[in-house]
Amino acid sequence: MWPVALPRLLLIAALSLVAVWPPAAAAASARVPDTRQLADFFDAAMPRGLEANHVPGAVVSVVGAGKTLFSKGYGLADRENGTPFDSGTSLVRIASITKLFTWTAVLQQVQRGRLDLHADVNRYLTTFRVPATYPQPITLAQLMNHTAGFEDRTVGVGARRKADVPPLGTYLAEHMPARIRPPGEVSAYSNYGAALAGHIVSQVSGQPYDQYVQDHILDPLGMRHSTASEPVPTRLAAGQARSYDYEDGMYQRKPFVFDNLPPDGSISATANDMARFMIAHLEDGPLLDEPTARLMHQRSFAADPRIDGYAHGFKEQTVNGHRVIMHDGSWEGFQSALLLVPDADIGLFVSTNGTGGIDTVTELIPAFFNRFLPGDRAAPSDPPGTVAAPSAPPGTVATPVAGFYKPARTAESTIEKVLTLTGSFRLRVEDGGKLAFKGMTWSPLAPGLYRQDDGSQRLAFVTNGTGVTYAATDGPAYELIPWWDTPPANLIVVLVFVVTALTAVLGLPSAAALRRLRRRPARTPRAWRAGRLLAGLAGTVGLAFVVMFALTLTGDTSILYGVPATLRLLLLLPPLFLVLTIAAIATTVIGWRHGPVGILARGHQVTLLAGMLALVWFCLHWNLLGWQFG
Repeated sequence: MWPVALPRLLLIAALSLVAVWPPAAAAASARVPDTRQLADFFDAAMPRGLEANHVPGAVVSVVGAGKTLFSKGYGLADRENGTPFDSGTSLVRIASITKLFTWTAVLQQVQRGRLDLHADVNRYLTTFRVPATYPQPITLAQLMNHTAGFEDRTVGVGARRKADVPPLGTYLAEHMPARIRPPGEVSAYSNYGAALAGHIVSQVSGQPYDQYVQDHILDPLGMRHSTASEPVPTRLAAGQARSYDYEDGMYQRKPFVFDNLPPDGSISATANDMARFMIAHLEDGPLLDEPTARLMHQRSFAADPRIDGYAHGFKEQTVNGHRVIMHDGSWEGFQSALLLVPDADIGLFVSTNGTGGIDTVTELIPAFFNRFLPGDRAAPSDPPGTVAAPSAPPGTVATPVAGFYKPARTAESTIEKVLTLTGSFRLRVEDGGKLAFKGMTWSPLAPGLYRQDDGSQRLAFVTNGTGVTYAATDGPAYELIPWWDTPPANLIVVLVFVVTALTAVLGLPSAAALRRLRRRPARTPRAWRAGRLLAGLAGTVGLAFVVMFALTLTGDTSILYGVPATLRLLLLLPPLFLVLTIAAIATTVIGWRHGPVGILARGHQVTLLAGMLALVWFCLHWNLLGWQFG
């Protein structure tokens, strides 16, 4: 129903197949590859990946030792016009990699003394404020680490036309997600948080976000074929790459989608320009002075110090013994990734223009590291615990907690909360202390710390003062959910309703039977008969809702541009069901008080109404009563 697939998770999973813990000494022996080696690698790997995954084209750039080592386009940037990809002129939408430009802008303003990473963000907001849901205020550092505690929102983040995009401050004020956990507790990726940081940069600099990026990042680096504006300016429009979906043997061109939260994903850039951005970060200039640049690349948050975390907006990954700081992005069919390896002085940018490109990227990057940045891997036969690990830090849960876990990036106050039912994972503790989680087996390394078998992703159990348990990995974190939120419990709730509702629906009298009942003397109170009729109608409405909502939830109904009219109409059924259920209960009670009703009939009606109340609870709990879209 909703676009919940996160390419970032797939990329991190792919990197875990080559990652090693802890960082190995192999990093010191890494050599900067030469252009011929890079050309041989990409000329073989890229066409193969594009063909296998039905992607029209791609572009790549590699930097090292302060210069661009390799850049090249593959395939087509525009299928309709037969335009080949060009690393110097083809603009791709880099999506969430835009956030690295936003975080760079934040650090520029910190360097100028206009912003404080650890001050309440409300200090810098003039037209709206973040509510004081918790005693602790939200800081810019927490926005950069995605630990602000905002819930996730997807509804209406995109727009079809420029005219439909409101001013950034207006959108942020009117669509602020709820704060669902104290700040600083755990990372939960937030597009809203990045956009809020970009808005704060605009507030203190006096410039709109796109103009600020142009003046303070793109122009100083000579990124002449890049822009943070939407749509792409006329002077660059001819080079704009198009993106595609592949389905049923045909390519479908995807439309340009405007971002209502520009600082989280609005930039379009060429591979050559992205090379300039990577060099600027690897060489600590000219965007930031050396102390600020070093600060930006330092770890700023990890749920457990023994696993990867964040470095002021960069995501950390340990790959083949190297510390990698990276970001990826997915928008409008483009799939992109940027990875910097500071200890080897190497950077890689790759972007594809098809939805299948995520598979191309997740296959290409591990192969690149294995070819050019190899490191020693722990032997598969090594027993658990062979790799030395630091002792468990405060807050670590030494004993694994079995149960269902949902992504920390989740919704609580809107209809999107229901995605917990389709996005939760069961964690089991198996013999020998191993874990089964997300289709993988994890072996113990140290108290509260586990490593993926046949891979190197790590998992740590933590709790940070609120009593909530998290399974934090080198990628996302997952939150232990109570039993009443688990898929099995809710399946039972729905099945209870379905079974009891069917008895009511099947027991509805026909029109002829209703006429006969009116002609003969009533043996049971009229109110009782009305209660049965209302219960049957409520069951019919409820069953229709359950069936149609299940089809919608497992279908492909996008809410990128807002909530479709079909979903709005569907959500008329829960209020109608609630009204009929209340009426059925009221008339049934009246019938009991004003005439003889058999014990079996009473028992059936009580069971029936209990089933109705089960669905009422389900709708209330998952925000399906009313139009709770945020």
